[in-house]
Amino acid sequence: MAFDIHLFPCRQKPICTMSRFTTFVSAAVAASTLLSPVVDAACTREQDDTCPMQLRLAYAGHDGMVVSWNTYSQLSHPSVRYGKDPHHLDKVARTLEPNTVYHYLPLDSNVTGPYSFKTSRHKGDHTPYSMAVVVDLGLIGADGLSTTVGNGAANPLKPGDNNTLQSLMSQGADTDFLWHRRKIQGYLPNTTLEEGAQVYESLLNQYYDEMTPITAFKPYMVTTVEPRTKSIILLTMSSICLPGQTNFTGLINHFRMPSKQSGGLGNFWYSFDYGMVHYVQLDTETDLGHGYIAPDEPNGTAGEDAGPFSNLKNAQTDWLAKDLASVDRKKTPWVVVAGHRPWYISIGTSAADICYGCKDVFEPLFLKYGVDLVLAGHVHAYERNAPIANWTADPRGLENPSAPWYIVNGAAGHYDGLDTLVEPRNNYSRFSLDTVYGWSRLTFHNCSHLTHEFVGSANGTVLDTATLFKDRDCGGHKSH
Repeated sequence: MAFDIHLFPCRQKPICTMSRFTTFVSAAVAASTLLSPVVDAACTREQDDTCPMQLRLAYAGHDGMVVSWNTYSQLSHPSVRYGKDPHHLDKVARTLEPNTVYHYLPLDSNVTGPYSFKTSRHKGDHTPYSMAVVVDLGLIGADGLSTTVGNGAANPLKPGDNNTLQSLMSQGADTDFLWHRRKIQGYLPNTTLEEGAQVYESLLNQYYDEMTPITAFKPYMVTTVEPRTKSIILLTMSSICLPGQTNFTGLINHFRMPSKQSGGLGNFWYSFDYGMVHYVQLDTETDLGHGYIAPDEPNGTAGEDAGPFSNLKNAQTDWLAKDLASVDRKKTPWVVVAGHRPWYISIGTSAADICYGCKDVFEPLFLKYGVDLVLAGHVHAYERNAPIANWTADPRGLENPSAPWYIVNGAAGHYDGLDTLVEPRNNYSRFSLDTVYGWSRLTFHNCSHLTHEFVGSANGTVLDTATLFKDRDCGGHKSH
């Protein structure tokens, strides 16, 4: 597969105040299980305005990888050199081999050595592996989650605690890739609305810089969340985003997810295969279709005007039905779906917390096509539920259920802190925590056993674990 080189300048002026352009270079590949010791020298405009920053990887179908980065000025010939030997990067546009470590270096990089990634497993490869999932992860440090929080927030980090980024770098080092339903928020008590454009870009760049130690080495698969960046002003949440910034501007311009390869739409909905798993990413913010107004569309609960993004009626659900129907369950027996907003969660009754429209349009397809696991966030807490169908827990629990298993984990951490789950918990709830930051690790052992772990970020302790069993025949071998 040849490299496909594209140049995408920022489309909305407010996020281009530093004249950053994003260079996208796509090639064939997958996830790194090794975090390279390479350390970037400081990239400043005064030193070199073509120095690559905020490197990030993403799968591009079963045989591709997108490598993208930011520079202060536009590149005339963006390119990446790569090879299997870190001292001999002799390839520019060649086909990559599966499950293979490659080393790469973008044009004009000033690092001391190349970065590395590992190519994707073939679809149908039933070798066990683990992957990481984070939701509602925001800034860490002065403008984000720290040992102090602003007015109206709770549950700061304790002195000496690791944050989720640090935990992913250590306890998550053996995972193959990172799946993130992202949210970027910060607290800037003295911010005025007039400073919104500068603050918006500052928060975005802080966040992308913080993520680079992971995203430069592991594929980073993202989705849509509320397109707002908030600031605490006089005890109230007040938007600092100008028109054009609340339309998923950062998401649209900063990432390239595999929608082209999967028939999806931009970075909003797409799917990809990795080993024995078919992953589906949904958009719970726009384009629900079937007469439902999504939270971030005009007249939605969030009050935003950000969508829909397809001109076709019921575009997302029509795509989802086609995508799920095409899954070869012999090759990818597991089907895992993720979306930002949950509908099975022990909190509140408002549409802002529970996406009833999402349930109505997506759940029938999950049941029809036998989705195994549904992941969500939005609520800043952790709740592992039973497999559920139409508000009713499957009586078989995790022992070969017919309904999808639902897990909500929005506890990765950002300024807003953690939400308080209501008591008593819903009758389908099986375990929950609302005072601990953490992330999810999924381990696919074989075609019949999948383990979910909630890893506490503070010290890497596994605080909850459960294993799903599905009784099925994979490749002629009966599972037990």
